[in-house]
Amino acid sequence: MHQIDGARRTSRLTCLGVLAAGALLLAGCAPASLDEAMPAASATPIAIERPPAPEGELPEELQAGLQAALEQTMAEYDVPGAAAGVWIPGEGSWTTAAGLADVEGDIAATTDMTWPIRSITKSYTVSLLLQLVDEGKLSLDDTVDEYVDGVTNGDSITLLQLANMSSGVADYVNEAFLTEYAKDPTKVYTLDELNAGVLGQPAQFAPGTEYVYTNANTNLIGAVIEKVTGEDYATVLDERILEPLGQTGTEYLTDVSDWKEPHPVGYQPDPDTGQLVPQDQNPSILGPAGSLFSTLDDGRAWAETLGTGALLKPETQALREIGHEIAKPPYDLYAVGMGETDGWLGHNGEGIGFTAATFHNPETGASIVVYMNESNVADRSHPADRAFRALAGVLAEAGQ
Repeated sequence: MHQIDGARRTSRLTCLGVLAAGALLLAGCAPASLDEAMPAASATPIAIERPPAPEGELPEELQAGLQAALEQTMAEYDVPGAAAGVWIPGEGSWTTAAGLADVEGDIAATTDMTWPIRSITKSYTVSLLLQLVDEGKLSLDDTVDEYVDGVTNGDSITLLQLANMSSGVADYVNEAFLTEYAKDPTKVYTLDELNAGVLGQPAQFAPGTEYVYTNANTNLIGAVIEKVTGEDYATVLDERILEPLGQTGTEYLTDVSDWKEPHPVGYQPDPDTGQLVPQDQNPSILGPAGSLFSTLDDGRAWAETLGTGALLKPETQALREIGHEIAKPPYDLYAVGMGETDGWLGHNGEGIGFTAATFHNPETGASIVVYMNESNVADRSHPADRAFRALAGVLAEAGQ
């Protein structure tokens, strides 16, 4: 695997910091505005094709090492169940399911189940935004007030700052939201209702001065997408990504009753006893920031599509990869709706009993996907991300 050296990390961080602030750029970093940095717009969307899985299986010895790494991570964090896959072009594939999807029901995890992928949804949402940029329907220099009224500092927060988590907007998960949610945990929230919790609220910081990861940033992008396209978010996602990419196992679900059974149950440890407790699900509280559900093979297709930039023009993907350090989730760098860890590009997801990791290595062409039904572990680790790193380590030791 390719290790990001300190010089590269500093350079990428510096460039993005200046871009996000909208100030004059350091010589050699990038052009003086995002409009100059972006490729010429085209009204014709880029053709999308589902990347095929590599033929055959990976060598037995490599499969054994991958299985052992997955099971070791599951044992370390007491993960009930998991589905995982590794795909290497020209070498083959390895997919597996381990443990229980439903402990109480004694239902084994399988490789064809549909799992909540949580914040991996953000990578889809920001991809939609960047597609619209490529088509000239909006600019990353646009301020959010051009599309959504009432956002504090909306006249200075750019769409790029929403996408890279440097906007400073308030989080909608506040005391008022939690009080309302407690009254009816089954209520299906609309995107407008989620974003209403941001409007008029004090900013966390001045735009472009810090990086704080919140769902609110991405849900506002969802509203921008709806405004520009004139369609609801789910329809745009289906038309622009899911259907063209053949993601038949991936759905934007806001009503948990629509979740296909049998499916995994999410678990979190009780803070007092440490015993794993099943979690009730209400994906509508996450919106375009986290309401997608997907299968292992759709995760494979998305990992490669995201990591190669197949949906975007090369210049747009290059801009997307400009990253910065962020407190959470666990990446080396967080870029524009995408994270980078030791040369792997992708996204993690976590919450309400589930963790997920979907990554692609542009240098080797390999992809890794891990879904697990446990979150919020005591040491705040991310089990699926830990498993992804362990699997990537096995590949590195094997020279893959």
